[in-house]
Amino acid sequence: MNLDINVMEGLYPFNLTEAQEARARQLHASSIIIDLLFQGPLSPQAISKEVSSRIREQCEPYREDPMVYSGMPSKIIHDMAARGEMPAFQEEWYRSGITAGNRQLSISSIESLVTSMGEVQRQFDTADWLVKALTAEDIRSAKRSNLKAGIVTAQETDGLGKNLELLEALYHFGLRILQLTYNNQNFIASGCAEPANGGVSKFGMQFIAKMNELGIIVDTSHCGKQTTLDACRLSTKPVIASHTGVERLFGHMRCKSDEELKAIAATGGVIGVFAMPWFVYEDPNETTIEHVLDHIDYVVRMVGVDHVGIGTDWPMSDVEWSLVYFKEHIAPRIGFAKGDGPSTETVKGLEKYSYFINYTRGLVSRGYSDEEIGKILGGNWMRVFEAVWG
Repeated sequence: MNLDINVMEGLYPFNLTEAQEARARQLHASSIIIDLLFQGPLSPQAISKEVSSRIREQCEPYREDPMVYSGMPSKIIHDMAARGEMPAFQEEWYRSGITAGNRQLSISSIESLVTSMGEVQRQFDTADWLVKALTAEDIRSAKRSNLKAGIVTAQETDGLGKNLELLEALYHFGLRILQLTYNNQNFIASGCAEPANGGVSKFGMQFIAKMNELGIIVDTSHCGKQTTLDACRLSTKPVIASHTGVERLFGHMRCKSDEELKAIAATGGVIGVFAMPWFVYEDPNETTIEHVLDHIDYVVRMVGVDHVGIGTDWPMSDVEWSLVYFKEHIAPRIGFAKGDGPSTETVKGLEKYSYFINYTRGLVSRGYSDEEIGKILGGNWMRVFEAVWG
């Protein structure tokens, strides 16, 4: 399947010249593009109302169990894709131009870990166009062969307890990026929603050392400020924030301070800027890709173009009614304030992953060079992968 940007919909009005548009198309087609919090390739707008209604009918018997009910639509969508009943799964990924994106494990419990391992592996087993990226070269090879690469990641560690052997087993499964904590406190560190801002624990020091030894990248996206600073001090390998924003531009708990941005960059790491409407601008209904680019520009000015990337985290491969339910019933349980966090709003210019060329077009509009754009789109992530994975 080939990407034909000339017939793509959803082009954001950057008012580029014809020559700039041609340059953006060429750059987008030739670059290795990585979204390191890739919740796609689908989005609610890429799933028909008929399919959404059928999914809801399947989920209704589980409505009394909020966690199960909220999580079912995404599982059904991926199940349909694995059975070849959701062709948009492949089509949207190829239209996006994204070379590699993460495929996410859930490690909230042993049960969720085993289940998600099966679900993630099934994606690789059933899609002959999707390869598991264990090395940076796997991603380069996928680009050359017009395939897509999936990077196995996780955003929480609770299900591991203090079992470092299980962490090693996950590495052998393919885990290559792991976030230390998700919003709250665990055995390893304090999350960004913890008022105490406790930093990395004694066990957390051992955990980070084991990650360095294995070749698993330390991710600090949902970590508290002190945890981020501690991780940068303790890790012998580059540290990242796969999906975050700039605190100085929007003071949300999920955004990083200048001190954290500098600390991550000093390790040789990369800050991935997200496209979460509630976390980058004051009005989620009016958030545009220009606001996301403002965060990218700020990181570039603060720590240099070698230390910024993309980790959208939105939109989800989900359906609209499920996202509304998640915001009302689930988000408060996992550390979000009432009314805050994921729902149906999207960044204007990134309503679907097939609109991803708007990143490239936006960077062109802001005067970045071809080399700089290549770094932001994926080159910087590749440098970190090569440094940690080999």
